[in-house]
Amino acid sequence: MLFFRKLLPCWCLLLLSCRTTLSAHDFFTSIGQMTDLLLTEKDLVTALKDYIKAEESKLERIKKWAEKLEALTVAAAQDPEGFLGHPVNAFKLMKRLNTEWGDLESLVLSDTTDGFISNLTIQRQYFPTDDDQTGSAKALLRLQDTYKLDSNAIATGNLPGATQKTLMTVEDCYELGKIAYTDVDYYHTELWMAQALKQLDGGEESTVDAVTVLDYLSYAIYQQGEMERALEYTKRLLELDPEHQRAKGNVKYFEFQLEKQRNASKDDANKQKEPEKKETAEKKPKEKKDKKAFSLIPERKKYEMLCRGEGIKMTPRRESRLFCRYYDNNHNPFYVVGPVKQQDEWDRPYIVRFLDIMSAKEIEKVKQLAKPRLRRATISNPTTGVLETAHYRISKSAWLTAYEDPVVQTINQRIEDLTGLEMDTAEELQVANYGVGGQYEPHFDFGRKDEPDAFKELGTGNRIATWLFYMSDVSAGGATVFPDVGASVRPQKGSAVFWYNLFPSGEGDYSTRHAACPVLVGNKWVSNKWIHERGQEWRRPCGLNETD
Repeated sequence: MLFFRKLLPCWCLLLLSCRTTLSAHDFFTSIGQMTDLLLTEKDLVTALKDYIKAEESKLERIKKWAEKLEALTVAAAQDPEGFLGHPVNAFKLMKRLNTEWGDLESLVLSDTTDGFISNLTIQRQYFPTDDDQTGSAKALLRLQDTYKLDSNAIATGNLPGATQKTLMTVEDCYELGKIAYTDVDYYHTELWMAQALKQLDGGEESTVDAVTVLDYLSYAIYQQGEMERALEYTKRLLELDPEHQRAKGNVKYFEFQLEKQRNASKDDANKQKEPEKKETAEKKPKEKKDKKAFSLIPERKKYEMLCRGEGIKMTPRRESRLFCRYYDNNHNPFYVVGPVKQQDEWDRPYIVRFLDIMSAKEIEKVKQLAKPRLRRATISNPTTGVLETAHYRISKSAWLTAYEDPVVQTINQRIEDLTGLEMDTAEELQVANYGVGGQYEPHFDFGRKDEPDAFKELGTGNRIATWLFYMSDVSAGGATVFPDVGASVRPQKGSAVFWYNLFPSGEGDYSTRHAACPVLVGNKWVSNKWIHERGQEWRRPCGLNETD
């Protein structure tokens, strides 16, 4: 009978073998590669549902067997001797106890998890790591700071440019707060533990309890010097858990410190004015000492303001000098009949944008070529010139050579025709895909005088110019900004921007210091060509003055 057959190994769950080549490093630095994780998770859900069906089928067979035996034993129990007096009943009892209960035991003990577990185990080696989780969490905190986002706005999915709302649970908020706490970032610890507490107070069910959240919250507030608020939250914690030993000790400590502060304030109020003047005079050296520590703040502030669409605005007079035009680069044969659309983005440094310069077909081909090779983006070490990863560049990149595919050669030729610069000494086409909160903090593309070994291994001189393709639109964030001059260039799919990094004299143009703003919502793909000095001697003659 069907109920007594042994469970057959009827399902196989090795659904993901086609994606076992995924790299398990720095997933959070590339949205493009993270899409593979969604497909992996989709297949795992399918496998999980198959496992559930197998378990349900097994239980259904056991249930039917139990129901049949229950009806049989109830009837037999009314007259055991009379029931067994029938020889068939006696035979079937022997058969059941000797054979069928053994079959049932095998059915109950059979393991339907083998396929699912083995499949999951294989795929787990390609899953994101703790570093990926931490990296994506820190990216959220970075976006919060750069774009001045309220924790509740992020938790409720009210992000600028977002077409769908994704809610964060108490556990999500708690995890963000805990990662900030581990990083000794008490400011963000407070923000996200407070958000977790708010959602708990709002009635959201969670495996995280209010006592744990309050414990983190009160300590984070204390570390920021707000003793009175820390005391309030600690007292609330004790209301929920009167036996919490650390909270008991903290209440006594906070109350003692607050009393000490009050007494100190009274003493200060009774002091004469002369000592106050003396104290002020003593503080002056400290202010002078701290001045250097804050020297980098202005650029960071300007960078973040420009990312938000704020900052220096071009005067109407300067803006009136910016034009758009049809451009053929001095009657280049390829563009005389079909000139390209060009518009001025900024005057100093001179930045131009070429519109509709890369087709959708070309973009998809470049992405297809680059995606399997995407690796964590690198920067050139100022001292050694060696390429290395950097925390301030959150993206993955790949390099495409002209001989790999005709589309790459076509793109290189297009850049040469429109800039008039030699491409043989330029670097290969670099394709970059930004990750969660992907950014590239302020930097120069060219090597400065204090970097004598920059690009030495290339033997083609300094980077004279930069050509940057935008291969996707970005819903929010992701602009290219120039903090020193207040310029901001937004991504526009199919367009490219171009500027010179060096003056004709060969001196570096320090106003070209630029940055890629964090991607708030969307997926940012770019490709760029760094053009070098060698080969440009007759194409861009040098000037006699430093800033010619």
